[in-house]
Amino acid sequence: MRSKVPRRNRDDLSMAYTPGVGRVALAIAGNREDARRLTIKRNSVAVVTDGSAVLGLGNIGPYAALPVMEGKAALFKQFADIDAWPICLDSQDTDEIVRAVQLIAPGFGGINLEDISAPRCFEVERRLRGLLDIPVFHDDQHGTAIVVMAALTNALRVVGKKLPGVRIAMAGAGAAGTAVLKLLLAAHPGGAGATAANVIVCDDQGAVHAGRPGLDDSLRWIAENTNRAGYAGDLKGAVRDADVFIGLSAPGILSSADIAAMADGAIVFALANPDPEVDPEAAGEHAAVVATGRSDYPNQINNVLAFPGVFRGLLDAQSRFVTDEMLIAAAQALADVVSPDEIGPHYIIPSVFHPDVASSVAVAVRDAATRQLAR
Repeated sequence: MRSKVPRRNRDDLSMAYTPGVGRVALAIAGNREDARRLTIKRNSVAVVTDGSAVLGLGNIGPYAALPVMEGKAALFKQFADIDAWPICLDSQDTDEIVRAVQLIAPGFGGINLEDISAPRCFEVERRLRGLLDIPVFHDDQHGTAIVVMAALTNALRVVGKKLPGVRIAMAGAGAAGTAVLKLLLAAHPGGAGATAANVIVCDDQGAVHAGRPGLDDSLRWIAENTNRAGYAGDLKGAVRDADVFIGLSAPGILSSADIAAMADGAIVFALANPDPEVDPEAAGEHAAVVATGRSDYPNQINNVLAFPGVFRGLLDAQSRFVTDEMLIAAAQALADVVSPDEIGPHYIIPSVFHPDVASSVAVAVRDAATRQLAR
């Protein structure tokens, strides 16, 4: 923590503390919204986890999650000048997590949920969005969805295809996969009303379809909104003749031969970390565009491209919520950072160090939030 104002003498101290601070406290007591203007709340985000799904390390608990949350807080500060605080909760009970975040919310302008396992993360986010008057953003879901949508927008430009006309096979029906799917079905950046029309989602049991027994609520939603033909086979069959593969699942589940069986001009996003669903070099022998979650290959899909700018825009707009319209605006802005003369098979998404990334995303989210707040 660093103070913006020096306290050099007794008069300075009396302004920062008693009695001067009492005037600010009374102003906020009279109008709670003044907290956004007069306190640290206007620029603070809580990075909240229960340590149940940390990176690719699994359920390692809140203590082991702390350095990951600290790193996240450092990125908030570096890329968006946001003061973020790691909050590691020693509970994996949904009710306790929701209540804990509800109790600390007055001191923050936004909540970034992080590394909470599915399906609990869906309920935690849903309930907190209903309880709080500040935006709640689960980065594993929505940050991933924004960056994938931005990269897919530019990848489709490279191969000359449109989202409504492509066939998409997805591996992974957890938090990230479901969020990517929902954004694919919501609206496509760059085309009003253009949404994905042909998607098959697979998990470790094969394709998700309406006739499959034992579906939970999340999988049932996927079954009801995808796979219109009722394909009931495995991932390899779903990938055959597909234009796009998006993997948010497990390493080594596809081979070079599987990618060769895709349509001409195929797009492969193999995003499992650290080992992707298919070897990127093997995929590159057959696919037109390949992206991974790794920094040692071109086209890295990295959430840091999204979350600093998203929260900067939300805080600047003093938004109370997050909507698909804001996520889509963020994806479009991120895609547009790559200029038409730069775009190519090995450059569909900008570097995290590109100077225009956070500011472009922030402006797009702020404008989208302002429009919605004005309605």
